[in-house]
Amino acid sequence: MITAPGHSLIMWFYLVTLVGLYYLLRWYRERQVVSHLHDKYVFITGCDSGFGNLLARQLDRRGMRVLAACLTEKGAEELKSKTSDRLETVILDVTNTDSISAATQWVKEHVGDKGLWGLVNNAGVFQAFAYIEWCRPEDCMSIFQVNLIGLAQVTLSMLFLVKKARGRIVNVSSVLGRVALFGGFYSCSKYGVEAFSDVLRREIRDFGVKVSIIEPGSFKTRMTDAELIIEKTKKTWEATPEHIRESYGQQFFDDFCNTTRRELKKCSTNLSLVTDCMEHALTSKYPRTRYSAGWDARLFFIPLSYLPTSLVDCLLAISRRKPAQAV
Repeated sequence: MITAPGHSLIMWFYLVTLVGLYYLLRWYRERQVVSHLHDKYVFITGCDSGFGNLLARQLDRRGMRVLAACLTEKGAEELKSKTSDRLETVILDVTNTDSISAATQWVKEHVGDKGLWGLVNNAGVFQAFAYIEWCRPEDCMSIFQVNLIGLAQVTLSMLFLVKKARGRIVNVSSVLGRVALFGGFYSCSKYGVEAFSDVLRREIRDFGVKVSIIEPGSFKTRMTDAELIIEKTKKTWEATPEHIRESYGQQFFDDFCNTTRRELKKCSTNLSLVTDCMEHALTSKYPRTRYSAGWDARLFFIPLSYLPTSLVDCLLAISRRKPAQAV
């Protein structure tokens, strides 16, 4: 006769075995790679620097046909100097509809009847690190124009080419698109990317197109340069109406800047943690729906997103200095 403790041990054994088998099966499935990668075209936005630049070089080394979109001629020239002759570049401003249309026609001419296997929406901007109340309406619009509206317009413009290849769409979001701890309108725009990607994935799955979301944690790129961001933050604060600044207090703002600078300097320099996720989404037969990149994403932000909202609010309130006129 099995005792109660013995029964519990057996249950735990079966549970651990099932979980282990699940992860073993997932590991096996995800190791399976799509065939004929050398014949597949991938279009990447935001290749001047950061994740897009590294991904373009990474896929080029793997032999894929990379079509890299840069915002500037300088960025395009620097990228081409570091890659093979297979890689082609085009100038693209994702906030300009004419630029998007021209880039789509350019891609169509390159891919021909094969279609576009991969579309990586990587282009993004981060303005000042500031409270929403400190920002102006135009600050909001510039972030949404690039991070969300531009991403959607590029996707809709090139979707017919991806459908032809039954390919992949990879959208770069952020952990701040899962839990809005800070980041103001940047976080808002990334929540939009998450929603757009979820709706799109469910609508076009019957066409054989797979949509993946990349959710990076904190990484050191030009967009997260500590001194540049603090400079923008100070300009935003100076332009904030006096009555708003008084409600927070100069000491609150100084502490906010010091904390921001300190946290940004902790950003990971290993960008391949993100680009490896992108590459897997493009090359695996069974890509994931979401990829959390970085230890801070996996061990802090994503687990935090599953906690009750009231608990997250409480934890955040404890960790922050209170404004001068807080009640």
